[in-house]
Amino acid sequence: MSAEPNIEPQTKATLAGLGFAGHELSRATLDACVKCTICETQCPVSAVTPLFTGPKFVGPQAERFRNGESVDHSLDYCSSCGTCTLVCPQGVQIAELNSQARAVMKADHMPIRDRLIGQTVLMGKVMTPVAPIARAVLNNKPIRKVMEAVVGVHADAPMPPAQSQSFEGWFTKRAKPAGPFPRGAVVFFHGCAGNYFEVETSKKSVEVLEHLGYEVLVPKHGCCGLAQQSNGLFDSATKSVLKLCDDLRSAGADLTIVSASGSCTGMLKHEAHEIMGVEDERLHDVGVRTRDIMEFLLDLYDAGELPTDFGPIDMTVPYHAPCQLKSQGMGKPALEVLKLIPGLTVVDSNKTCCGIAGTYGLKKEKYEVAQAVGKPLFDMVKETNPDLALCDTETCRWQIEQSSGVRTEHPIFLIHAAYGLSTLA
Repeated sequence: MSAEPNIEPQTKATLAGLGFAGHELSRATLDACVKCTICETQCPVSAVTPLFTGPKFVGPQAERFRNGESVDHSLDYCSSCGTCTLVCPQGVQIAELNSQARAVMKADHMPIRDRLIGQTVLMGKVMTPVAPIARAVLNNKPIRKVMEAVVGVHADAPMPPAQSQSFEGWFTKRAKPAGPFPRGAVVFFHGCAGNYFEVETSKKSVEVLEHLGYEVLVPKHGCCGLAQQSNGLFDSATKSVLKLCDDLRSAGADLTIVSASGSCTGMLKHEAHEIMGVEDERLHDVGVRTRDIMEFLLDLYDAGELPTDFGPIDMTVPYHAPCQLKSQGMGKPALEVLKLIPGLTVVDSNKTCCGIAGTYGLKKEKYEVAQAVGKPLFDMVKETNPDLALCDTETCRWQIEQSSGVRTEHPIFLIHAAYGLSTLA
């Protein structure tokens, strides 16, 4: 593969197989593969399309023969859901190897679309001031058909819901609680989507934390780089995640960092190191201090420190644990916390993936694959409760809601309501 000018330096290191910590870490697990094919049987993508030859074949098997260029271009149909790594009994980092190899494969022909859809902060800044117009445009089928033809984003794929006010705008202008704050301070990490598109999720998260007696600090911060990483732009993603670490650390040392963005916490706690090989004290510091908000609440409960004076919510609701949450090894904390609400029955979807995989299901050539992956989940959601479903990550919520027609929210919505801070309107 020739080194074209747009190949990022870190990807060049991957091409050489040298000096790239992420690749070295993942490749060290390679020979543990015993070809048991458990990853193949659990892969949600190869189960619905012959376009992907499976995680074992394009991962540990193909990696032995790679010398800078992929030996199997079906690799691009891997969604990076991480299921293969999760189920591997030998600890082979299959998904990580596949993500690294795809970055190499695409390095000298990176589509403009894949660069654009990683610019989440830019999208938020552009869409927020003109939110009603942005929503109208993105819901207009003829315009979406043009977008599909020109940009390569499928006309039926879910789009981020533009809001008229950012979370940072709300947080800055609101009347701050006077205190006291008996539990001290925590840092809230909203993520790009939580700032521009999932504003209510961020607001409810902060209000729950304050209700529990915390002072919530929100330093100005930007993108974690996840969308760039998942599209193979490792250099850009590394700069984004380290800048984010600096921003979050500016709020104070040793403070717990809480986030309602399950995918972004995964970038800090897992993907930046395991996929991109970022070796930096700032990332390590932030990663070990970061907690998903439902994980944080469960930790409080386990320590006997979570108030359980929840009001009743008489409802049965489906819950889907996203792939990026599972990859962090925290279990399903939302299920455990929601069980504490009287009258509430939460039904675990037990489905592998919704299909969106960050930006995967947006792409016109992968949209039908993503829909086939997610169909069992969409059917389960509709059958369980046609009015409300729960899921921890933003793009998964958009995918479930768009494809099932069922309103899909973060679990914090029910916690907020059970504490009497809102109603489920």
